[in-house]
Amino acid sequence: MSRIGKAPITIPAGVDISVSKGNVVTVKGPKGQLTQQVDPDLSIEIEDGVLTVKRPTDQKRHRSVHGLYRTLILNMTEGVSNGFVKEMELVGVGYRCSNTGQLLELLVGYSHPIMFYIPDEVKVEAKMEKGSNPSIRLESHDKQLIGQVAAKIRAFRKPEPYKGKGIRFKGEEIRRKAGKTAAK
Repeated sequence: MSRIGKAPITIPAGVDISVSKGNVVTVKGPKGQLTQQVDPDLSIEIEDGVLTVKRPTDQKRHRSVHGLYRTLILNMTEGVSNGFVKEMELVGVGYRCSNTGQLLELLVGYSHPIMFYIPDEVKVEAKMEKGSNPSIRLESHDKQLIGQVAAKIRAFRKPEPYKGKGIRFKGEEIRRKAGKTAAK
């Protein structure tokens, strides 16, 4: 039995969830609105501020999507009420970042700057403070979108294991390797 799928979702104050025909879940809140198409076999019930996702049978396909859609709906309710934040830092000599509106400019050791346009649903803030690594702060109500954007930014210069240079998430531990040793 799926433990995640069976867990009920308590709907926070100020969040409105509606299910239209075709099992399209719409979540509205103070931070925005999100929609998600849910598998037509699953049933979604809302009673007394608690949402539950139920599956019709114990078939492998129903079990596999039960927990998935429950978690997607939970992330939507959390996003429109609180929002999600991803913080990244640039580690390396001469690495810089700046933003003008939604356009992020990265200088990460290539011969040219990287210009990356951030979607309008994601707020971006680039900070460069003396004595600390340049940092990028992403904020959005859509967890899936903010994760995709952060992964694309990280892919421009992944952290390497020898010196630890690259774009990483704040607090991320990079597994370091020993370099070559000099032969005598």
